[in-house]
Amino acid sequence: MATTFDSDRAAACTTTDTATTTTTSTSSSTTGSTTLPSPPFIDAPGLANLRDAGGYALSSQPGKAIRRGVLYRSADLTRLDSGGRAALRRLGITRVFDLRSAAELEKHDAVQQQQQNPPGGWAWEGATRVFVPVFLDKDYSPEALAWRFRNYSDGPQGFVKAYSAILAAAAEPDHPYAPFRTVLEHFASPSSPPEPVLVHCTAGKDRTGVLVALILSLCGLDDAAVAHEYSLTDLGLASRREEIVRHLMQGETLFGDRERAERMVGARKENMLETLALIRERYGSVEGYVIDHLGLSPASVEQIRKNLVVDIAEGEEPLDWRSLAGLNGEPHR
Repeated sequence: MATTFDSDRAAACTTTDTATTTTTSTSSSTTGSTTLPSPPFIDAPGLANLRDAGGYALSSQPGKAIRRGVLYRSADLTRLDSGGRAALRRLGITRVFDLRSAAELEKHDAVQQQQQNPPGGWAWEGATRVFVPVFLDKDYSPEALAWRFRNYSDGPQGFVKAYSAILAAAAEPDHPYAPFRTVLEHFASPSSPPEPVLVHCTAGKDRTGVLVALILSLCGLDDAAVAHEYSLTDLGLASRREEIVRHLMQGETLFGDRERAERMVGARKENMLETLALIRERYGSVEGYVIDHLGLSPASVEQIRKNLVVDIAEGEEPLDWRSLAGLNGEPHR
């Protein structure tokens, strides 16, 4: 069962049934010294890699897109300041699903104390923190991942191995927190639209990336778009990239090896494309994994689709993920 903190909740802001805002132009969001495309990125001081996972058109369902304004993703909230909390409150976020382990939370609280902030200082009025660790006591931060999969950091195979472990851990039948199922059940709520939530781990890249990919794939988003959404983390973490790379290079595993350290921090689309292929090979399909291994009912899966797949309003355009892929240094495909 998920554990909640700060149980007071505020009513979520009203979300329309269209997938996009009335503007069709892309503005920018500034995080540190990095300017990010907005949408999908959102500026919240002290919070890296914050973006809306919605707004993408479904090629298999013309005129349909993933609902905006209900599924947000980010890195951890360790450095969130008052301006960042205000930004999240404006988004109407009342639940924060934290996928990190207890070991990572201890590190988080130590950082908070060093910054003379009390543990849980990330919170804002009406917010509920839901502890849903994928791994109960394992550190799965980029640093720990580098050590655990140190022999697999030369290509996507290492990430596929890591993401396979994430999928297996989240689906353990005796998992006391049922992390992925807990988040998916929120989106299977009979109330439509579901209340906006934020999902995060440490970097908002691996555990968060796998979960968001499952949700988007379950709703019918094609693999190329899912993989490009995942790869946007390269942009989202740009302001902290050098810091993380240097930290990795100081460790025993990747000592002085900048090239491998940068690969560990990266979010190349091939990582996710091969992971999606693995899911189909091992579990039959994304839906098969969700129903047969996470334990959701077929009715819940249909409710998720009903809640998250919406009509594109006349005159509006879905998020142009191919353009975003170009911003990320990849060719348009």
